[in-house]
Amino acid sequence: MNLITKDKPKIIIIGNGMVGYKFCEKLIEKSGKDYFDIKIFGEEPKLAYNRVNLTKYFYDKNEDDFILAPEEWYRENNIDVYINNPIISIIPEQKKVIDKYGNEYRYDKLILATGSTPFIPQIEGIEKEGIFVYRTITDLNNIVRYAENSRIGAVLGGGLLGLEAAKLLVDLGLETHVIEYSSRLMPRQLDSEGSKILKSKIESMNIKVHLGKSSKQIFGNGKVEKLVFTDETFLEADLLIVAAGIRPRDELARKAGLLVGKNGGIVVNDYLQTSNPDIYAIGECALHNNKIYGLVAPGYAMADVVASNIVGYDKKFVDYDIITKLKLLSIDVVSFGDAVDEKNNSYSVVYNNFYKGIYKRINISTDGKYLLGGILIGDIKDYNNLINLYKNKSIITGNPEDLILTNLLPKENSDKGISILSEDAIVCSCEGIPKNKICNAILEYNLTDVNSIKKITKAGTGCGGCTPVLNDLLNMTLKQIGIERKKILCEHFKYSRQELFHIIKINRIKTFDELIKKYGSGTGCEICKPAIASILASLWNENILSEKNRHLQDTNDRFLANIQRGGTYSVVPRIPGGEITPDKLIILGKIAKKYNLYCKITGGQRIDMFGAHLNDLPLIWKELIDAGFESGHAYAKAVRTVKSCVGSTWCRFGVQDSVSFAIKIENRYKGIRAPHKIKGGVSGCIRECAEAQAKDFGIIATEKGWNLYVCGNGGAKPQHAVLLAADLDENTCIKYLDRFLMFYIRTADPLTRTATWLNNLEGGIDYLKDVIINDTLGFCEELEKEMQSLIDSYKCEWKEAIENENIKKHFKQFYNSDEKDPTLVFKEVRQQKIPEGWGNIYSMEKFEV
Repeated sequence: MNLITKDKPKIIIIGNGMVGYKFCEKLIEKSGKDYFDIKIFGEEPKLAYNRVNLTKYFYDKNEDDFILAPEEWYRENNIDVYINNPIISIIPEQKKVIDKYGNEYRYDKLILATGSTPFIPQIEGIEKEGIFVYRTITDLNNIVRYAENSRIGAVLGGGLLGLEAAKLLVDLGLETHVIEYSSRLMPRQLDSEGSKILKSKIESMNIKVHLGKSSKQIFGNGKVEKLVFTDETFLEADLLIVAAGIRPRDELARKAGLLVGKNGGIVVNDYLQTSNPDIYAIGECALHNNKIYGLVAPGYAMADVVASNIVGYDKKFVDYDIITKLKLLSIDVVSFGDAVDEKNNSYSVVYNNFYKGIYKRINISTDGKYLLGGILIGDIKDYNNLINLYKNKSIITGNPEDLILTNLLPKENSDKGISILSEDAIVCSCEGIPKNKICNAILEYNLTDVNSIKKITKAGTGCGGCTPVLNDLLNMTLKQIGIERKKILCEHFKYSRQELFHIIKINRIKTFDELIKKYGSGTGCEICKPAIASILASLWNENILSEKNRHLQDTNDRFLANIQRGGTYSVVPRIPGGEITPDKLIILGKIAKKYNLYCKITGGQRIDMFGAHLNDLPLIWKELIDAGFESGHAYAKAVRTVKSCVGSTWCRFGVQDSVSFAIKIENRYKGIRAPHKIKGGVSGCIRECAEAQAKDFGIIATEKGWNLYVCGNGGAKPQHAVLLAADLDENTCIKYLDRFLMFYIRTADPLTRTATWLNNLEGGIDYLKDVIINDTLGFCEELEKEMQSLIDSYKCEWKEAIENENIKKHFKQFYNSDEKDPTLVFKEVRQQKIPEGWGNIYSMEKFEV
């Protein structure tokens, strides 16, 4: 064995999870990076990551947002980090630990941050293939792989983690079931009435919920096939995720002779010392006052306490108030304090609107002075005020019911709720960051957005539940120093895109020049010109290449094609629903061969032809139009494709004709301009072969009709769509789509995909449902008429371009010459040509400016 020593005080942390990493961060913050010899050991092959965002990582795969700190951070702070190298033994009497390779390390202080492990109930057959837990990246990857060949997924456990796992299974395209032993979902956080609301919302998303079910046996020939319950009912499933709770990781402590609790957990005192005063335990492995905390915020508070005491302070850990604020399956859920009145020392005020899916409950002390806990589902606008009252133990003034029935404050004073917060009131529970630290950072660093606040202060980087409060603090602080946060399009227009949309519509403005003369200044820029061009097209649908509109377009729209590497262009004809005849396939092949174009089938079921010279575009388009093709608008911020599977026409699983419906939808909306590109999909069954839930709108067949999903995104930061309405007939589905698309076109910021738009929409999907389905704003008929006007005025832009000599004359590589760019160089790869260099695309002598 190698015995490794150094002269500085030696700190060893076992467990490189969120809490172990946070202890390192706190210790460096309090002592500097040169005082201690710090080593941290983790058994996973990755550096510490944000386990709270595990499902989010599945969608966006963004390592920068997921990994808590890069390897460089550990090096810069003189921390030796060992990944994929667990400690297997502790020898307290010699103050040393042994890693899996047999190396020994001495310590002066040892911190156990070993976390917890999923609880696996003793059910006959639990060892079968296809059964998973959901805790690490490895678990996530294993579930995703196994789901590729699965049809029905079940989750054992209806708590926070179980519902998150259910969302994952839905997004993987599986028929999904949640099984909960209790009579209600989230039994630790919600009462029975709140659970009913949540259950209703979850079931509307094609997740079946089974309450009061105790699993007896898992059947299957080596693999899970069926769950049998103690009441002799059963559920077929070929993938099972167990999310039935956690057990503290205390095996190292037990082996080392440290005191552990009767039901597990490493016993600690108020200083978080174990039965050995030089060994501490923090996070989910620690048992404090006979309590295990299963959330990250208490773990972070523990990390701060131990770091403080190691550097010489006298700090104790006190019982921690658990506040749960999560967005489950696009449903806002808040639970805090004594939410279900377990102590029977309060009276409750309840608002229950099952129809709208809103539930609010607050528990008030019997003398009517203090807020002791509460639950919010569906509408959480009261969250900030309630949490402030609860955490600061403020006396309630006025009627307690006003706290949830009137949102407490008038709209014009919406920031009053945070302004009355004391300066040292904790805003970010995960990081323990008070209001004054955030406000001071905004002023000191001239911060103007929430992401900057997170980067500077660390607030909001844990569970993210305090992000709305950070935004309120930002608005309030900037307002106090005379800065108004107002979204404007650019320096030439002091209006937002939405305001400009209404200005143009109400005043029937048809040109950019008229708009900037009356409502703007200067001559415009590359920001406002394309945005205004999009608004004009969305309202009046006039030719984008007419003399009054052409100068507003960017390069792609100006030439009705995407400019590609090498200075050539791609041509993408529309193939509605992905259906194409053999004759048309042959024509595409002949044109590609004639003009020497590279061919590729796109993700939207079309054929992309690359390498077209600018001069050749009108010639290529003429041949395509003569053959019956139209522009596919691949170059435009517009409705592009509607992908389909083969549906009931060919597939044995199909329950509806997805191809016909996809063609109908794509032909209806083709070419409609919007703040960003729009893609759709239609799947013929729940197996989701058209990937409809990764689209801006997706339609999935059911036995009763069609489920309509909206605001998905398969782009750089993928986000699955959410259910807008279920079991619709075709006409109703199209009516809701008309309304949704026009509402998005009216209200979204420039270059904002529908997913981001919904994320920023106050009230979220519930508000959107009210607007689109319930017509709460009273303008759905107007939205439908506007959409029909766009549909009726559709013209193929390619066809107009080749028939209009004034437009066609602009399709030249060089302004004063008909020659093609001689500097373009291609090479052959896989029997097709690809560009070798960029060519002379920006020739100042000849290229048109």
